[in-house]
Amino acid sequence: MTSGFPDIRPRRLRSTPAMRRLVAETRIDPAQLVLPLFVRDDIVEPAPLQSMPGVVQHTFDSLKAAVVEAAEAGIGGVMLFGVPGESDKDARGTAATDPDGVLNAATRVVADEVGGALVVQTDLCLDEFTDHGHCGVLASDGSVDNDATLVRYRDMAVEQARAGSQLLGLSGMMDGQVGAVRAALDADGFQDVAILAYAAKYASAFYGPFREAVGSTLRGDRKTYQLDPANRREGLREAVLDVEEGADIVMVKPALSYLDLVADVSAAVPVPVWAYQVSGEYAMIEAAAANGWIDRDRAILESLTSIRRAGAEAVLTYWAVEVATTLKGL
Repeated sequence: MTSGFPDIRPRRLRSTPAMRRLVAETRIDPAQLVLPLFVRDDIVEPAPLQSMPGVVQHTFDSLKAAVVEAAEAGIGGVMLFGVPGESDKDARGTAATDPDGVLNAATRVVADEVGGALVVQTDLCLDEFTDHGHCGVLASDGSVDNDATLVRYRDMAVEQARAGSQLLGLSGMMDGQVGAVRAALDADGFQDVAILAYAAKYASAFYGPFREAVGSTLRGDRKTYQLDPANRREGLREAVLDVEEGADIVMVKPALSYLDLVADVSAAVPVPVWAYQVSGEYAMIEAAAANGWIDRDRAILESLTSIRRAGAEAVLTYWAVEVATTLKGL
């Protein structure tokens, strides 16, 4: 202190918008954003989701338009989720490995349309395709059979790669899923197809709106394979194991309630770390903004900045195109 005044004045670096922009420690680039998209094969026009304002289940035609828009916005990629009709669901999720099933057909459409401009990514999980809604094959006692599920994942991986997926999003949280899928891809000549492991995926309450988006028929819960929200070290352990099995990228999901895990994993693994800003996070901000309780645009950017600040190198977000367009206009 000199003459009663502080010698150190951090506020100098906050004095103007230009100064704040110049010294910002964390930035968001459109290429760091991935847009999740839902495609359904039994509708003739896009179906809006009540719990996720602005998000729809796409037809194949509207999907084409959406991915072209995404490419023009300069985002990094799209993650595709298939929504089969109820009559196409069964206990083993056989539609997931049908070359003409909704997800594989949609992947071919997107790969043909924008495969050179975006990274085409596909969700590799059985929950959308099973009549019981679980992410795997059920044993006789009703539990999820880990190793029987891996057999299905291997077949799904090969079909998705054949359809043109460049990055497979393994979201089922089965033990050994990364190693099993890597071996299947390599054996079938798809050594260049990459694996995104949903490594630290928690049994979260924030997935609720997503269940509407994929027409989930889940009975019970997923607590025997998704992580307990109370456990931090376990999430880090899962990420390290997935890297050891051959994951090219690892994911933390959800994002905002698990920023500590994003930071932990980013500090511990040598591969890119991503985070998924899930449906419940999206719905909460949209609902609060619709009620006039928060500034929507600021809340969206602040939430994404916090995820990047924690260490995520890319973020899956339903606002990907909107935010990319906003950033390009700044």
